[in-house]
Amino acid sequence: MSASPLSYWLASAPGFTGGAQGSVEGKADVAIIGGGFTGLSAALALAKRGASVVLLEKGEVVGEASGRNGGQCNNGTAHDYGALSARFGKDVAKAYYRAHVDAVDNVERLVREEAIDCAFNRCGRVKLAAKPQHYEKLVRAHDLLAAEVDDNVRLVPPERIREEVGSDAFHGALIQTTSAQLHPARFGVGLAEAAARAGAKIYEGAEVTGLDRLAKGWRVTTPKGQVAADQLLVATGGAPAAAPFGFFRRRIVSVGSFIIATEPLDDAVIDLLLPGRRNYVTSKNIGNYFRLTADNRLIFGGRARFAISDPRSDLKSGRILEQTMHDIFPVLKGVGVDHVWGGMVDLTADRLPRAGEQDGLFYSMGYSGHGVQMATYMGQQMAQVMAGDRAANPWDGLDWPSVPGHFGKPWFLPLVGLWYKWQDVIH
Repeated sequence: MSASPLSYWLASAPGFTGGAQGSVEGKADVAIIGGGFTGLSAALALAKRGASVVLLEKGEVVGEASGRNGGQCNNGTAHDYGALSARFGKDVAKAYYRAHVDAVDNVERLVREEAIDCAFNRCGRVKLAAKPQHYEKLVRAHDLLAAEVDDNVRLVPPERIREEVGSDAFHGALIQTTSAQLHPARFGVGLAEAAARAGAKIYEGAEVTGLDRLAKGWRVTTPKGQVAADQLLVATGGAPAAAPFGFFRRRIVSVGSFIIATEPLDDAVIDLLLPGRRNYVTSKNIGNYFRLTADNRLIFGGRARFAISDPRSDLKSGRILEQTMHDIFPVLKGVGVDHVWGGMVDLTADRLPRAGEQDGLFYSMGYSGHGVQMATYMGQQMAQVMAGDRAANPWDGLDWPSVPGHFGKPWFLPLVGLWYKWQDVIH
């Protein structure tokens, strides 16, 4: 496989031009650690409220998960709604589900208000049944969703599946019609530019290397200098290495997710394979997700291996993804792959996000594969929380136990992968 190791999204997005220059210094109302969707969205909302904001990003804005994902902006939780209802009760399950619906609406609002050129499109998401019994589960899910929380869902029975996807690999589907897609890196750069216009100071190449508690607030140290801030928002994927972040490192598990982007496809091939040009995700635990880009490339991703993302791992995973793509769509054999990349998805043990305040640190993280919409939404919500509106946090009060035996390096990933593979065999 001869392909660029750069994320297709990052390679096809404009550079960020509004970054702050010079030293990190002085005092701010709020310091934000992390220049992904959460941090940028929070910086925009806080600056528009009149707060002085300094955002510190280790690398480049949207250079990690926010610019390396599948570009899907989907309604619905990572969980079966019925399982959520059984665990938390109907009212809480509805609130969690609707938070994800509100999150997609929030992305659309920001795109419109800030005039962000990112190909936002309400295309719908198709969940594809990889086995006949999986379709039976989708039918039950559809009936419960339509009755209680979301009437924008519909079923595709097995005999009509080729109306949505030109493959013999699937046995029916559930469509959430209000889900969306976008160019995530263009969206992220647009958020950054909007936050800078609103007055936020955004420093790239400013890794946080030290954090000290002051009589009021925090002193944050970077290679570019120090800033004192009354409030601090941790908006990173996972947690920085500095000592105060151990609480988060014991609760977030980072696992690689890998993606390939093909060369542009002919319209005739697209009409055959994906006539609705929607978002697609398969029903297996170790499944796949895919969609088309504005220039007709197929973005095809998945947790091909339970491993950390690095150049060698990304390439190995890319070969697995290409073979899986051929298994699903044999007609794509011989189509070139132009980009192969990976990124880290930050999971909580129960795959629900977490946000709030811990030992004086505000935080929001653990979006577990739903970060495009939820990270953006939670940046806006945490701006309200930090202004005193605790009720703006949909995850307030949700218990967050540590992962047993986990202190930062996920040594257990291969074991987890084997367990999920076995679940996919027997279920």
